Amino acid sequence: MPAGRFAPSPSGEFHLGNLRTAILAWLFAKHTHRKFLLRIEDLDRVRAGSEAEQIQDLAAIGLDWDEPPVRQSERSELYLDAVDQLRARDLLFECFCTRRDIAEAASAPHTIPGHYPGTCRNLSASERAEKRRERPAALRLRAATDSFQVHDLLHGDYRGEVDDFVVIRNDGVPAYNLAVVVDDAAQRIDQIVRGDDLLSSAPRQAYLAGLLGYPIPQYIHVPLALNPQGQRLAKRDGAVTLRELGTEHALQLIFDSLGLPASLPRALEVFDPTALPREPWTIHA
Repeated sequence: MPAGRFAPSPSGEFHLGNLRTAILAWLFAKHTHRKFLLRIEDLDRVRAGSEAEQIQDLAAIGLDWDEPPVRQSERSELYLDAVDQLRARDLLFECFCTRRDIAEAASAPHTIPGHYPGTCRNLSASERAEKRRERPAALRLRAATDSFQVHDLLHGDYRGEVDDFVVIRNDGVPAYNLAVVVDDAAQRIDQIVRGDDLLSSAPRQAYLAGLLGYPIPQYIHVPLALNPQGQRLAKRDGAVTLRELGTEHALQLIFDSLGLPASLPRALEVFDPTALPREPWTIHA
């Protein structure tokens, strides 16, 4: 059965913006008769105890999921199998660049800011061997295009950059763009609801999904929560977590921002994706 998902990184306590996105992911999945799954993206930035806190918060606001949560740290075989498929088709290359190397190359004339400049794309075997003695290599995708178009339910058609992005970091850890694509396909997730700060990642991920023979999911990138200064919400902005505000007050704020009744069952009954606010939510908690 197709599914939607919420996929947090256990790097700290949820704030209201995180919880609002989780509620929207649940509403979209249930409204479209999909399963709702929880995935813990714990390949990086893990804080001890965060996973348990986050699961407790999701349960406190009434969310449930249809299968036991999975953890990316336990799924390395899936990622390495995808890497083997790409390597067999000569779609990967070793990259020895540091972030500073890339930043300096990208600052040159006629380059796209932030775009990988292709420094290691065509190294000879002897050049690669020499560089391996200096530092371990990351693996990058050998992209055959510099852009790709996806369709988003809220944003419409969106064409974004595709460069030779990293799939395996130089410490051997699968990169985010690889892991989420493999996980979504393996879990039959065909609906992705997340913050619109990740919209620019969708073209890379959809392009990679196509290379691996996976279906491209439906994307729904929802507006972010902002602090009163118009900046992306963070826990440092004050009383913006469930424990600080209390569950009832937090839920009232979230559902009011969506124009929905402050109850998951009642909200699901009247949920209309076309009526969702399209502007960021500024929180005055």
